[in-house]
Amino acid sequence: MVWPMRTLYHFWISPACRQVRLALEEKGLDFDLRIEKTWERRDRFLGMNPAGEVPVLLDENDVIISGNQAICEYLEEVYSDTPLMPSNPVERAEIRRLMTWFDRKFYAEVTDNLVEEKIMKRLNKSGTPNTAAIRAGHHNIHYHLDYITYLIERRSWLAGEEFSLADITAAAQLSCIDYLSDVPWEQHPTAKVWYSRVKSRPSFRGILGDNLPGMPAPKHYADLDF
Repeated sequence: MVWPMRTLYHFWISPACRQVRLALEEKGLDFDLRIEKTWERRDRFLGMNPAGEVPVLLDENDVIISGNQAICEYLEEVYSDTPLMPSNPVERAEIRRLMTWFDRKFYAEVTDNLVEEKIMKRLNKSGTPNTAAIRAGHHNIHYHLDYITYLIERRSWLAGEEFSLADITAAAQLSCIDYLSDVPWEQHPTAKVWYSRVKSRPSFRGILGDNLPGMPAPKHYADLDF
């Protein structure tokens, strides 16, 4: 079997996949993107990741890494010339704490209630949107934007003085919600400025160019000045 040099199996609106895309771009690594509709349960994809979930990275020498956190840690260790985590263990711990916050808490309280209900159910034909869940997502996002504001008022970036995987993880989640025009930016101006700084980075260009079939991005989505 002939494998491409480096390929990321992903889905457009998955924050976990966007996190890995951003990390690869920040490190200046070339890669191909392949859309994986996980609900189709393709045998070849299941052979790479029996969990049947994206993202999956096929790296050089047929190395297969599954899961966004595992992939990001792998990239940090193997491609260390452009680090996204500092060498100080206390600072690294803070980045990992915030990555977990956005990967788990933000996802469970916001992304799952909005993206899964509004987009994924439509795409994989798994039912109608749960309006109670959507209301919960709209309510919960304010708490998280307030927390971003709290951090940015005390630091240059979310985890400290340098841009890191913490910023990438948070921005990956928010970019999916922003695709739905469901981020109340005007009520959280400090968080808005932080996000504008992140999405102005060259690594974000690919994500800002995403357009789901039949679901075009809103006009402000790719606007660096909102």
